[in-house]
Amino acid sequence: MATTAVGTARSSSGSPSVKRLRGGIWGLLAWLCGLVFFLPFGWMVLTSLHSESDAATNPPSLGAGLTLQGYREFFGATTGVSPWPPLINSMTASVLSTLFVLALAIPAAYALSIKPVRKWTDVMFFFLSTKMLPAVAGLLPIYLIAQNTGLLDNIWLLVILYTSMNLPIAVWMMRSFLAEVPKEILEAASIDGAGLLTTLARIVAPVAAPGIAATALISFIFSWNELLFARVLTGVVAGTAPVFLTGFVTSQGLFLAKVCAAAVCISVPVLVAGFAAQDKLVQGLSLGAVK
Repeated sequence: MATTAVGTARSSSGSPSVKRLRGGIWGLLAWLCGLVFFLPFGWMVLTSLHSESDAATNPPSLGAGLTLQGYREFFGATTGVSPWPPLINSMTASVLSTLFVLALAIPAAYALSIKPVRKWTDVMFFFLSTKMLPAVAGLLPIYLIAQNTGLLDNIWLLVILYTSMNLPIAVWMMRSFLAEVPKEILEAASIDGAGLLTTLARIVAPVAAPGIAATALISFIFSWNELLFARVLTGVVAGTAPVFLTGFVTSQGLFLAKVCAAAVCISVPVLVAGFAAQDKLVQGLSLGAVK
C-alpha cells in the first residue's frame, strides 16, 4: 500500500498538467522580474516625452501631454550644441578598445586554458587583482603621465585605458569559454599542420563564438558607460557621451525631461548591441554551466 501511494504521488507530480502549472508559475515570475528591471527605463522614456513642468511634478503625472522638446534640445535644435562629436568619440573608443581587448584576451585565454602554463591559477589571480584597485586611486598618476606625453584630451588615451581596464575580466571570461573547446579538434588541427593563428581563427573562434560575443558586448558596455577617466582626461576634442550627458546638469537646476531624453539617446547604442547579440550572449554566458 505504501509503495502504491508513493508511486501515485510521483506520477501525479510528474503529470503534464503539473508540469504546465509549474512552467506557468516560473514564466509569470520571469515576466515580473523583467518588468521590475524594465520599469526604470520605461519611466525614463516616459519622462523624456514630458515637458519640464510636467516632469517636475511630484507625484509625476502619467496623463500629461507628450512632447519631443527634450529630444530637440538634446540634438541642438534650440542650443546649437551638437551631440554627434561626443557620440562618435564614445563609439570610436568603445569599438577600438573592444577589438584590442579581444585581440589580446583570446591568445592569453588560449594559453591559460587549452595550452595551460605552469601556475596558471596565480596568473589568473594576478589578472583579477588588477581590478581590486579603485579607479580613482590611479587617476592622478594617469593624469600626470597623459599630461607629460601630450595625450590629454586625446581619444587614443581612452582607447588605451579602456583596453587595459577591460582586459582582465575579458581574459577570465574567455578562459572559461575556451576551456570548453574539445581538445580532439585542436589535436586534429595540429596533426594537419595548422599554426597558432590558423587554429585561433578557423577552429577556436567559430567554436567559442558565443563566448567571444558575450565578452565583446560586456567590454563594449563597460567602455561606453565609463565616466570618471573620460571626465577628467578629456575636454572639448575627445569628450564622450557620458561626459556630454553630465553637461545637462547645470547650476540653473536639474531639467529632468532634457536629462532623460539625453539618457535615452545615449543608451540606444548599448541596447541595440545587446538586442543584436542576445542569442550569442545567452549561449556565451551559459557556456560551461552544465557539464
